[in-house]
Amino acid sequence: MSTIVLIHGAWHGAWCWYRVIPPLEKAGHRVIAPDLPGLGTDRTPLASITLDTWVDTICRILDAEEEPVLLVGHSRGGIVISQVAERRPDKIRKLVYLTAFLVPAGQSLLDIAGQIPDSVVTQHLVTAPDQVSFTVEKGALREAFYEHCPEEDFELAQSLLVPEPIAPCATPLQVTGGNFGRVTRVYIECLRDRAITPAAQKRMYTALPCRKVITMDTDHSPFFSRPAELVSHLLAL
Repeated sequence: MSTIVLIHGAWHGAWCWYRVIPPLEKAGHRVIAPDLPGLGTDRTPLASITLDTWVDTICRILDAEEEPVLLVGHSRGGIVISQVAERRPDKIRKLVYLTAFLVPAGQSLLDIAGQIPDSVVTQHLVTAPDQVSFTVEKGALREAFYEHCPEEDFELAQSLLVPEPIAPCATPLQVTGGNFGRVTRVYIECLRDRAITPAAQKRMYTALPCRKVITMDTDHSPFFSRPAELVSHLLAL
């Protein structure tokens, strides 16, 4: 039995893994899928959230585990798992980037996102008046995230998405070869992704090579569009 920790992406919460958790548990694994502070059902004030806030949350989870975990980050979750790996390299068996931001040291998620002008998300971001958070225009959500997902999952997501704090996304990563760099990385690319385009995914996993690249012919949300296939890939790891 292994422990698998699932880190959701921007605007989402632990709810996005609901099709993935039961089959992973049925296969004998322990699954932990937290809401990051300020997201999902967590109501931490967004103005107080930093990247360290999220990293501290996941480090506490890893510290409670006896064995190294499989740490999976979706989309924006990529910056979280990278920074956690810098802090706790010995607590992680593998890092899995699920169509996620794989960001080099000294750069932020927003630096990389700015290099994806054809992203539907980039084109439809709305910043709150207080400059603390941003959202994606409702009319662009299906195209950006859920193009090949069942209608019921799209409707579920629309009802549960919440504003994303900007500060963590604007924070340059502080990772080193001696810590983050020695943890095995796997990238799961999604070829129909309109949020983080396939070309952008390839640029990231080419710049920071991964031990293995797995390809899925689907959109940005394989936990809805191809849950059985995603589970099979995670079990194989």
